[in-house]
Amino acid sequence: MSPLRLSIRARLTALYAGLFGAAGAVLLGVTLWLVSRHLERTLPPDAAADALAGLRGQFALALIGTLLVAIALGWVVAGRVLRPLAEITATARRVSQDRLDERIALGGPHDELRELADTFDEMLDRLAAAFASQRRFVANASHELRTPMTVLRAEVDVALADPDAGVAELRAMGETVREATIEAEQLLESLLTLARSEAGLERREPVDVRAAVARAVEIRRGEAAERGIDVRVDAPAEAPVVDGDRRLLERLAANLVDNAVRHNVPGGWVRVELAAGPDDVRLVVENGGDPIPDASAARLVEPFQRLGRRGDGPPGAGLGLSIVRAVAIAHGGGVEVRARPGGGLTVAVRLPRSAAAAPAAAAPAGGAPSPAARTGPPRPRPS
Repeated sequence: MSPLRLSIRARLTALYAGLFGAAGAVLLGVTLWLVSRHLERTLPPDAAADALAGLRGQFALALIGTLLVAIALGWVVAGRVLRPLAEITATARRVSQDRLDERIALGGPHDELRELADTFDEMLDRLAAAFASQRRFVANASHELRTPMTVLRAEVDVALADPDAGVAELRAMGETVREATIEAEQLLESLLTLARSEAGLERREPVDVRAAVARAVEIRRGEAAERGIDVRVDAPAEAPVVDGDRRLLERLAANLVDNAVRHNVPGGWVRVELAAGPDDVRLVVENGGDPIPDASAARLVEPFQRLGRRGDGPPGAGLGLSIVRAVAIAHGGGVEVRARPGGGLTVAVRLPRSAAAAPAAAAPAGGAPSPAARTGPPRPRPS
C-alpha cells in the first residue's frame, strides 16, 4: 500500500499556516506577558488572576481564528503561486508527436516559473524541428531508395518477360542492375555515415587533417584530370591535429573534395586551403562552376538537397555536405557554405584544434611546404 501523498499545494498551505500560527502564538504570548505584569502592578492578586484567565481564553480563541484564516489564505495563495505549474503540466500532457505545436506561452513577471515555462517552450521548438527533420529524412530516404529498386524491378521484369532474350540483352540487364545496386549501396553507406555522425563520437584520437586532405585530393585527382579541372592544395608545413574519429574526418575531407570536383565545369578549378590557428583548424574548399543562388547554397547542408533536378547534375544522393556538417558538429565545429559571386561554391569547415601539441612535420629544404601540402606551381586564385 502506497503512503499518503500530499500535494505541493497542501504542503505549502501547511507551511503558511504553521508560520502564521507560530508568529501569532509568539505575538499573543508576549502580549499576554506584558499585560500580566501590568495587571499585577495595578490590581489586587485575585482580580489580576481572574483578568489573566479571561485573557488567556480570548487569546486562545484568537489564535485558533488566526490559524483558520491562515489555512484559508494559504490555500488560495498556494493555488495562485502553483497555477503556472498546472499550465505546464497540462501542456506536457497534451504534447505528443502529432501535437508538437502546443506551447505554454506563460505571461506575468519574469520569475523562475516564467523561466521554466520559456525553457519548456524552447525544448518543444527543438523537438518539433527534430521530428520535422526526421520525417523529411525518412521520406527522402524512402524516395531515394525507391529509385534504384524500381530500376532493378523493371530490368528483371523485362528480362523475364522476353523468353528469347539473348546473351547481349541479359548482359545489358546485368550491367544496369549492377549500377542500380551500387547506387543503393552508396546511398545506404551515406545514410549510415550520417547516422553515425549525428550519434556523436564514441572515441577520440589525434588525427592529422593534412594527411586526410592529401588522401582525398589524391583519390579525386584522376577524375579531375579527365575533366581538365585544376586542383591545388595550400596547407601549412606543420600538421594540424584534431582530436576525433579518424574515419569520419577522412570522410569529411573526401566529401568536400568530391563535391568540389563533381559539381564543377570542364576546365574548372578547385582550391583547398588548410590553416591552423591557436584554437582551431580551418579547412576551406572553393570551386568554380555555374552561379548558385545564396538561398540554394545555404540549403545544401540539409540531407538530399541538390542543385536542380535529379537528372540535371552529377549522380549522388545529396548527402555529401550534410555528412560534412554532421561530422563537424560531432567534433565541436561548424560549417559555412557560401555561393561565390563568379560562380561555384565556398565551403569553410572549422574544427577545434587538439589540446596536445601537434608534432611538427619535416619541411623540405628551403622551408617550402611538403609535396602533400602544395601541388602545382603558384597561381593566383580565379575570381
